[in-house]
Amino acid sequence: MQFWKPGTIGPGSLLDRASEAEDAVLSSAPMSTTLSLQAQKQRLPIFKHRDKLLRAIETHGVLIVVGQTGCGKTTQLPQFLYESGWAAEGSVIACTQPRRVAATSVATRVAVEVGSILGDEVGYTIRFEDLSDKHRTRIRYMTDGILFREALIDPLLSRYSVIMIDEAHERSVYTDLLLGVIKKIRQKRPALRLIVSSATIDAAAFLEYFSSGSPPGDVMVASLEGRMYPVEVAYLREPTPDYVQTAAEVVNNIHTHNGPGDILVFLTGREEIERCLQYLSEVVSQFPQNLPTFSPLPLYSGLGTAEQLQVFAPMQPGVRKVIISTNIAETSVTIDGIKYVVDSGFVKLRTYNPTTLLSSLSIVKTSAASAAQRAGRAGRTSSGVCHRLYPSFVLESLPVATSPELTRTDLTTPILRLKSLGIDDLMKFEWVTSPPAESVLRAIEGLVASGMLDAEGRLTDMGEKVAECPVDVNIARMLFTSKGFRCGDEILSIAAMTTVQDVFVIPDGAPGALAELERRKFTAEEGDHITLLNAYNGFIKYGKSSSWCRSHALSFRAMSRAVSVRSQLKKYMHRFSLPIESCDGDARRLRQCLVTGYWQNSAKWCEDGTYVSVQGKISLSVHPNSVLFTRKPKSGWVIYHEMEETKKKQIRVLTEIEPEWLLEHGYKLRDNHTST
Repeated sequence: MQFWKPGTIGPGSLLDRASEAEDAVLSSAPMSTTLSLQAQKQRLPIFKHRDKLLRAIETHGVLIVVGQTGCGKTTQLPQFLYESGWAAEGSVIACTQPRRVAATSVATRVAVEVGSILGDEVGYTIRFEDLSDKHRTRIRYMTDGILFREALIDPLLSRYSVIMIDEAHERSVYTDLLLGVIKKIRQKRPALRLIVSSATIDAAAFLEYFSSGSPPGDVMVASLEGRMYPVEVAYLREPTPDYVQTAAEVVNNIHTHNGPGDILVFLTGREEIERCLQYLSEVVSQFPQNLPTFSPLPLYSGLGTAEQLQVFAPMQPGVRKVIISTNIAETSVTIDGIKYVVDSGFVKLRTYNPTTLLSSLSIVKTSAASAAQRAGRAGRTSSGVCHRLYPSFVLESLPVATSPELTRTDLTTPILRLKSLGIDDLMKFEWVTSPPAESVLRAIEGLVASGMLDAEGRLTDMGEKVAECPVDVNIARMLFTSKGFRCGDEILSIAAMTTVQDVFVIPDGAPGALAELERRKFTAEEGDHITLLNAYNGFIKYGKSSSWCRSHALSFRAMSRAVSVRSQLKKYMHRFSLPIESCDGDARRLRQCLVTGYWQNSAKWCEDGTYVSVQGKISLSVHPNSVLFTRKPKSGWVIYHEMEETKKKQIRVLTEIEPEWLLEHGYKLRDNHTST
């Protein structure tokens, strides 16, 4: 494995081109709307310009803040506002994040800086977890989806005096929707202040978006130019056939041949992270006792809050921290002590094909902007090194930036929630970036077919209630239709289990064979959904025991989170008077209820062992983790939870169904499902 080092990041490099782009943004903006804040200190340059920023917020309705991750804007700006009285008389300062780990970690840090107990003056709210006080919390961190759902209950977001949309350049679905909704809210509540934290590449677009229809001088750009330590970039001389194993080898080389400093590795998802952790665990086990060791830690969205926060905790003296992460660690969080970055050059993105109505998780090349962000993580606290696991010529083929999520996702759930906000005319909604017209049309068709909208496109009674549920439409619809199938208890458990990842722990080799034998104790011949239900029931029956989980090849972390999620969903069942009754082992009734939610994710078995999707006629393979991986369903038909695309399209969490159920419970308009 040979690396070529073209030199440190300097003038003309990828990272400095980002700074040049920032200059272009500021020079193209009207002088009256631009505030350039030159900072000389690498640590928290924002503090030096506290008064200027506060004056800008006082006099401008929208402030677009451009600043490197780590400059302190996320942690310091809300504190400045709090100290200046913006949270007086019961008002709250909100700061949204695209990811859960950012909301929880930043809230934890700010609570310490304020001198408050987390959940008191400073708190956070993420899906299925609320650590804030309705009366006492003044600075509230949350995911953007949480704030958007809050607008369903309080359309003017009246409890907030200032809303900060952080990391807006990531362009998540609910970031874009929130920006459109808040722009509309400010027409009725001009006193509401909006702060948009953005990377340089999007600052000009946000300035133009918010300036349209706003009073002159109402929108301002503030540039926080922090200094970064030099980062040396190294490339592979030749492409690697297995970047996961190569990443583990590079980590080992760094640890054995380089000085102190923590390591951050970027991979695409949980499976790759687990495989890399396994490689590194084998390496650590072979270290001589006199050699300093390292501690590998995973970081991805499916982890529980406690596991995610472990990456921020200090290590014991002499132990190097090695964090194996998805793109979560690109911009959303700042982890102190990182000196070395290992970048696979890939990212996993969810994409949606409106023609076939199929969503998939695909591994694609990262963008040039993301590559720059990843490299920059090595230069926050000292000079660093970024090892890119691809040749230098690959940079030329990278897209400039990742496309907004709104343009490549299934819009069924977002559009239902926009309708719930009273935004009936989607053509007049001020999108930051307009989604494809076909995606909007297919979403509306699906909502009508599912009974969420009537033939005129208006919300039905069920649609109005489903919009409030913190899960996707297909899962929420199953909860509501469970009343007719008298299986609310089981559907509630299945819904909770499908929100967590990696329930079964199946390693490679001989341990995996033993684990597979344990999983068979829960296996239902009907498929994975009922297998998950059996695992959940066993976990509850035997006292939610961690030792029981270990002996039955189950993840105690995943099972515990499923219990928490079920408890939250149960509150919605009670709120909407949905009975939580058992089907008493009637798998037929239970599977019919599953079809009401998953009818669009249906497929037919083929002689070669693959499946063909009903929507789009796409060839699909079964994921090896499914209990139906080596089985042919008796009926020849299945529904599935999700599709993932790597080298081939694979479907996860399958259950056998009867084909006539698709007609009865999915592929036709059903007026009797418009109410509960």
